[in-house]
Amino acid sequence: MDYTLETSQQKEKLLKTIYSLQLKSIATFQTASPLLSSQRGMGMVTQHQVHQLADKAKNLCGDLDNIKNLLHYCQDNLVQRIPNPTGSRYGGLSGIHCSLDGSIYVTAESAPWVHVLSSTGQTLQSLPCRQTGKGSSTFLPEDVTVTRMGMVAVADMMNGAIWVFNPHTSLSKGEWIKIRKVGSPRGIGVDSMGKILVADYAQGQVHSFALDHAFKTLNIHSVPNLQGPRYVSPAPNGGFVVSEECGDVKVFTSSRKLLCSLSSKYGHGFGNPAGVCVDVDGSILVADEQRRTVHLFPEHGAPVCLVSAGLRRPSGVACSSFGHLFVADAGENCVKVFKYRVRPPHSPSNPGAPCGDPSLTLRREVGLLPLQPH
Repeated sequence: MDYTLETSQQKEKLLKTIYSLQLKSIATFQTASPLLSSQRGMGMVTQHQVHQLADKAKNLCGDLDNIKNLLHYCQDNLVQRIPNPTGSRYGGLSGIHCSLDGSIYVTAESAPWVHVLSSTGQTLQSLPCRQTGKGSSTFLPEDVTVTRMGMVAVADMMNGAIWVFNPHTSLSKGEWIKIRKVGSPRGIGVDSMGKILVADYAQGQVHSFALDHAFKTLNIHSVPNLQGPRYVSPAPNGGFVVSEECGDVKVFTSSRKLLCSLSSKYGHGFGNPAGVCVDVDGSILVADEQRRTVHLFPEHGAPVCLVSAGLRRPSGVACSSFGHLFVADAGENCVKVFKYRVRPPHSPSNPGAPCGDPSLTLRREVGLLPLQPH
């Protein structure tokens, strides 16, 4: 952390400004509330002044959200490179999933493997993608996820199939089970209800379905009219997020209704959106293959560019509950790990409580004199 005098002064100015706004808003509210309650009208306050104040407050709240986000996240903080476990024999890494315990699941272009890695990049398990029984043959997974039952599931675009690996069979090494035929499955995920999500590229649809203990698909639904859906991820509202090739990123509700497109909501222009994921705060992260960037779209505030340089051809993305972003860079055939949060996620005991005097924090952390806002 930079403790130069100039930086310390900027910190003091920022906290003093925020603290002054807090004091003034609380004081005005405490004055206005009883006065408005005790009179029938609005006093001398005009309707124009109310609308004007509301607009200014909206803009100011947006500015405060942006300040909070820019303090909360960091950019281009590469902490590790994990090479493709299959080496350079096949294509570059494409699909990636991060489980709650920090394990990473990866697939590569034209490679009949799913590799399970530790959070530090050590190979824990390698699953050959080979169908057992008569006519045994290999298949090539495009993307990977983990079901609610803890089983690996992949999208096989070449064969138009969804496969689930069942480790609990009579076969000592487990077996792959083809659970459903799909036109051209590109991306795969699991929503908050445990349903499997499949981005059907050629058909322009996202399919969702449940899976019972006998590996039968139930409650099948589809969302049509998408333009080349590539990657899909669960959304915080119980729905899903899907990227469209050379198009947009769209968010759907749990009832499969379009909630918004990120380009419209945030005024953000995409080149070729690829991998998508959602972090523990409900923010949406999107890799742009054409622009070689990763942006975070918070619930409140403007988009934040987490990775602005150092990517050649980003494809899949995943984020851990420990504040790390994993980017499958097909161009350099590795997983690049970025620390994108200044501090790991946490749940404050009382997030709605007013802030205390910032001079206490400043005095403790950067040695400034107490502030006297007025």
